[in-house]
This record gives sequence, C-alpha cells and structure tokens, in this order.
Amino acid sequence: MGCTFSGLNALYDAVNGGGDVWINENRFRIVRQLGEGGFAYVYLVKEVLADTSSASDGGGIAKKFKDSSHVSDDGTYAMKKVLIQNSEQLELVREEIRVSSLFSHPNLLPLLDHAIIAVKTTQEGSWKHEAYLLFPVHLDGTLLDNAKTMKAKKEFFSTSDVLQIFRQLCAGLKHMHSLEPPYAHNDVKPGNVLITHRKGQSPLAILMDFGSARPARKQIRSRSEALQLQEWASEHCSAPFRAPEFWDCPSHADIDERTDVWSLGCTLYAIMYGVSPFEYALGESGGSLQLAIVNAQVKWPAGPNPQYPEALRQFVTWMLQPQATVRPRIDDIIIHVDKLISKFSQ
Repeated sequence: MGCTFSGLNALYDAVNGGGDVWINENRFRIVRQLGEGGFAYVYLVKEVLADTSSASDGGGIAKKFKDSSHVSDDGTYAMKKVLIQNSEQLELVREEIRVSSLFSHPNLLPLLDHAIIAVKTTQEGSWKHEAYLLFPVHLDGTLLDNAKTMKAKKEFFSTSDVLQIFRQLCAGLKHMHSLEPPYAHNDVKPGNVLITHRKGQSPLAILMDFGSARPARKQIRSRSEALQLQEWASEHCSAPFRAPEFWDCPSHADIDERTDVWSLGCTLYAIMYGVSPFEYALGESGGSLQLAIVNAQVKWPAGPNPQYPEALRQFVTWMLQPQATVRPRIDDIIIHVDKLISKFSQ
C-alpha cells in the first residue's frame, strides 16, 4: 500500500477546503465532487505537474501506466476517497485494491494508483485510515444516471445500442470469469456501469466497482454455510439484481460465476426499460422482491414504440433461470448476443 508523509499533509489541505491531494509522489487538485455513497466520495481531480513535465510526454502519473490508453489528455482523473473507521473496513479496501489489480480489460475500470494513509484523530492515541483510489474519468455518468435522464425525456436506447452495450459488459465479465480461479463481480447493475457517448458509435460501457468481487466458486455443505452466504450477499449484492441462490441458498449447493449471469439478465432488461425486472414488486401491496426473484416473475412494460424484438425478451428470460445449474454461462451468452447483433444491427 503506497502511503507517504506528503500524502498525509495534503489530506488535511483537502479536508480543510484546500484543493490538493497527493497519491504517493503525484499531486492532484480537486476540481469538484462527482458523487458519494456510504463512506466513499468520488471527485474529479486534475494532476498538478512540475513545470518540466507534461502528461503527453510521459511525465507525472503517466510514467506508472503500462497501458498508454489510460493517460488522460487533459490530466483529469476520478479519485475515490474512502473513510475507514475500523480494521474490517481497512481489510475490505485492501481486498478491493488487490482484486482490482487482477483485471486488465478495456471494459473493466482499471485502478491506476492508490494510497492508504493513517490519520490521527482528535482522541488521544486513536488512528483511522483514508484510502485514495485513482481511476480514469468518464463524465457521462453511469447507466443508471443515463436511464433517469432518458426516462424523463421518454427516450430509449435503440435495439442496436442495447445489444452493443450489453456485449461490452459480457466481454468484461468473460475476462473475470476466465481467471484461475474464476472471479464473480457479484454486483453487476446499471449503477456500476459507466457509459461514454461516442459520436457515430454505440456508447462505450465499462464495468466498475470491484468491492464485492470474489472467487466465484464456493461449495455450500451445511445450513450455517448457506445462511452465511445469504448474509454476505445481503451486504454486498444489490437486492433487485441479486441471484435467487443468494436469497435462498440450499444447504448443499455449488455456487459459481452464473450468479453474475442472473445479474446480467436483469441489467439487459434495465438497459431496455431503465429498471430491474423485479422492482415492480417493491411498489405492490404485499409484494415481495425476494418472491418475485426466486420465482423469476418478470413483468414486461410496454416500452418504446416500436417495441424491442421478441428475441431480446427471450434472451433475458434465458438468463433469468432460477435454477443456477441450467442457467447459461458467459461463453453461451456471448455466442447468442453476437447472433442477435448480426441480425438486428443491419
């Protein structure tokens, strides 16, 4: 974990209304806040370079990057600041950093640099930590942000864009599922998909937030193990996109990366209609999100006019198999989505 004394000094500057933060030997100026959630804040930052160097000539943070595509043309990046209150939270952040470093794919958000800094609190002898994680910036927001904007304007993605966005998510997940051992993201949802609009092309989709990513395969052999998994999932996997086996796990089960395939099916539906296929249950009197998910009770809205082809609905239904053992794997899904793209992207 990189942490420096200069980082500690800069931390106080940032907290007290100054604008600079050091991540190891590189200095960044906070431009504005982009978002927040839980104990984390995301800022747009701009690298402050020494007079003698520039990002374009490989100066500053750019020297650290193996992939030149990660270098920002204008020196701006996204910085996630995590407030760490206890040793459990510290371990979670360290695990997120470790897991993020395993992946290298154009549709997975790369962690460019990080620092964890110990901070003295006002209480005598008490310490806490703060983590700074640096990422490329994507200012068009998440799929969730875009869905809200489009809903207000009564707009929908075209069939072609739906399939292209989805295909990119599949590519990123295939990279994770192909590792040894395979990793599951465990929280695939519109809020974790960054979208960048491109003139004359389908939007670029990038999966982010690997705080819940873990080795995908787990043997459950007792009731206590099943309950433990359900408890973990309730904390780490967003309810409307959570696979049935995370809600009601049998005492004897083999969990694998197809938990992500369920979430992918929900996300494909959300790319089309802006919400999870099961969120309607939250608005019904006596409705149960868990029952709707475990029984795969999908409701189809009227949607855009003309509506999406029936083949897309069938594709979603295919992924939303309540029994994980008959649910398709990512390779099967990629074969199918490629066929749909060739059929509907003429």
